[in-house]
Parts: sequence; C-alpha cells; structure tokens
Amino acid sequence: MHIIAVSINHHTAPVEFREKFAIPDDRLPEALHRLRQLNSILEGVIVSTCNRMEIYAVVDRLFVCAHHLREFLESWFGVPRMDFVNHIQIFEDWDAVRHLFRVTCGLESMIIGETQILGQIRDAFLLAQKEKATGTMFNTLFKQAVTLAKRAHTETNISDNPVSVSYAAVELGKRILGDYRHKNIMIIGAGKMGELTFKHLSTAGVGRVVVANRTIAKAEELAREWNGIACRIEEVPAKLAEHDIDIVISSTGSQHYVLTRSQVEPLMEKRPERPLFLIDIAVPRDLDPAIAGIGNVHLYDIDDLSSIVESNMRLRERESAKVEAMIEAEIEAFRQWYNMQEVVPVIRALQEKADAIHRETMESLMRKLPDLSERELKVIRKLSKSIVNQLLHEPILRIKEMAAGQHGKEALEMFTHFFALEERLGRETRAAAELSSSREFRDMIDRKIAAEMAKTFSVPTQLKVSAHG
Repeated sequence: MHIIAVSINHHTAPVEFREKFAIPDDRLPEALHRLRQLNSILEGVIVSTCNRMEIYAVVDRLFVCAHHLREFLESWFGVPRMDFVNHIQIFEDWDAVRHLFRVTCGLESMIIGETQILGQIRDAFLLAQKEKATGTMFNTLFKQAVTLAKRAHTETNISDNPVSVSYAAVELGKRILGDYRHKNIMIIGAGKMGELTFKHLSTAGVGRVVVANRTIAKAEELAREWNGIACRIEEVPAKLAEHDIDIVISSTGSQHYVLTRSQVEPLMEKRPERPLFLIDIAVPRDLDPAIAGIGNVHLYDIDDLSSIVESNMRLRERESAKVEAMIEAEIEAFRQWYNMQEVVPVIRALQEKADAIHRETMESLMRKLPDLSERELKVIRKLSKSIVNQLLHEPILRIKEMAAGQHGKEALEMFTHFFALEERLGRETRAAAELSSSREFRDMIDRKIAAEMAKTFSVPTQLKVSAHG
C-alpha cells in the first residue's frame, strides 16, 4: 500500500484559482463517497479550507491512482486538467506523511504556526471516518498528526505573537485608516472568522459596528457585544449607505458574491469624497473583484495580507526548526509502525509454514511407525514442536528489529525470499483485502479506537483562536 497527497494551496495557486476548488461543507460527504469509488483508492480524506484543497488517499498503485485523482479533480470541479496541472502538488509515501504533518502543525499555512488548521484537519478526518472512508492506516496516521500538532503548539513558541488572517485584516485596516476611533466598521459573516475579527477589533477601538450574517440571530449575538447593529446579508448595500461605513471586512462561506460592483457603484456616487475600504478574507471570495474599478474604492483580498505580519512571522520561523525536528521524529515513528504492520503477516506466514511442515512430518512418522503409543506420539510431537519454535525464535526477533529500521521493506522482502513465503503471503494478502473491505471489519476497527480518538481529537481551547489553514 502507498499514501498519496494531492494539494492545491496558496503556495501553488492564487485565490481566483483556489476558489474554483473549494468544496462546501455540505458537499464533502458526497465528494468522499465519489473518491472512494475510484479504482485502487482504499482510504481517503478531503481537506477544504480558505487556503487549500487537499486529498489524502491510501492506494495500492501510485501511478494509476495519481491519474485517477487528476480525473476526479477534473470531473468534480469541472476544470480541464490542463488548467490545473501546473497548480497542484503531489506527494507520495513518506513525503505525503511529512506534508500532512507540516500542514497540521501550521508550517504550510499562510501564517506560520496558526492553529485553526489543526481543527480543520481533525474535522476533515472525523468526517471521513464517519463516512466510512478511512481504515487502519489513516485512523493511525491522522491521530498521530493531530497529537503532533498539539505538542508542537504547546512545547514550542510557534503559535506565539498574534498573527492570523483576521489579525492581518484588522492591522491592514489600521494602516489604512490610522486608527479605528470614530470609524464605522461592517463585518460580513458572523462565523469563526467574524468572531476572531471582533476579538482583534476589541483592542483597536472602533466607532459604529454593523454585523451582517445570513442567520440574524448570530449577527445579533455578536453585535450585542459592541452595542452594534445586526442585519441580514441581503441588507448589506442599504446598511453601507445608511451608516456611512468606512471599512468592510468580509468572511462568509457563500459560494456567490455577497457584494457586487452594481451594488457599490450607486453608493459611491453619493459619497464621492469619502473612500471605502473593503477587505475580503473569504475563499471563494465574497466581494466582486470588479468593485476595485470604482473610484475611491480600495479592495484587498486574502493574498494581499501576507506582508502585514512579517515581523511576527520571523519570530515564528525561528521556532519552526524545532517543529521540523519533531516532525522528522514522528515520521520515523510512523515508519516503524507501518513496517511492523507488514512484518506481522510475514511472521504469521512463516509460523504457518513451519506448522504445516511439522504436521506433515508427524503424519509421515505415524504412517511409518504405526505401533507408537499415544503417549510416545505426544512426547515426540511436543519435542519436535519445541525444536521448530526454537529454530524460529531468533529469526523472528531479528526480522522484527530489522523491519522497524530504515530499510525495513528491503529486509522483509529478503526474509520472505529466504523462507520462500511468497505464495503463502499472496493468499493471505488476498484474504486480508476481502476482510478489510467488509463493513464488519471496519466497524470493529472504529469501535476499537473510538474512545482513544475522542480524547486525542479534542483541541485545547487555547489552540482554537487563529487563522485559516
């Protein structure tokens, strides 16, 4: 088996391209089922955030499965392969494991060390597990990734100093306006990012605050903290004019623009001397890019925020070396676990072969010496079995040690060849594949690790406030 990761992220593609590959939360189960239907895909997890869309899969053939995954991207998102082939990264085996660990620890995020991606990876995995898209391999790997990320954030200073997309948006507004006193602010979207934006605004001081959200109750809940005004998203154009808004920070999960050029243009005609600043931190984007063409309107998107937090980022980058060392240690730990999974059937095949030889030898002895008593046969059977076990003891210990090392795969192949176990292992592999695909086997694995995962995947409160991954 192999692990493969396919990634479209803020390193490889601009926001106008990434938004084509965003998967709404309510469609993720359908996407997972479609993914699992692909030939040779044994397990799968899909991660979709503002800055990345990634597919992790356990596959039986690397080249063929990479081809199938490209076909999946083409058919699901309706984007021709030639349009995205230069914007994707494909990681295989240990590079895929390393990529997952780096992403979960926040080393691949726009803001190094941010922690929201930890929760997003956890949620993506738990959804995949719920939809029966994972098995033993990913149940172990993703648990390890989340545990590692928690350690990285608590044992190093990688997440110290306030740097997040919401923080950067508020800082950008401060640079634009000088300060927020007596300025009228509109927050579009009262979800997690909206709450984070409020958190950072609380230290900046603001004038009037308007909160717009699809669910008015959520908007009212946030607005109460500021004695602000709540409205529905449909009311945004009217409220912009009514309250002379100076700056808008927008982050919703909408698949369509919540504010278009045709809605903003009439507003600006009535306030030609007063600029309007718009900061769009959503993917897909909330604000029509054509708005930037209106006079006295200044539009910024998520990619414009990267320069805002450079000083704090340098501090985090120094800590990232410590996290990198932790990641390499965890890769080696997973490698040992993986190799030990492979050594078990090899040892079992050797023991079964030895048992078969012992059984055939005893049957031959009984045919040649039919007058042996039951007591004599019992003694012979016991002694000969002891000889077999003693002969196998040292080789089994040695192959366990070698399998856990860097060249474990090569050692297992040589061991298998020396003891001529290929045919027996082939039969066992086919039987195991049939068993592992059965619902009973998957349910047994899920029940076995459910209690432990519940503890592992609870993200500490202090790690929940940060940016998009």
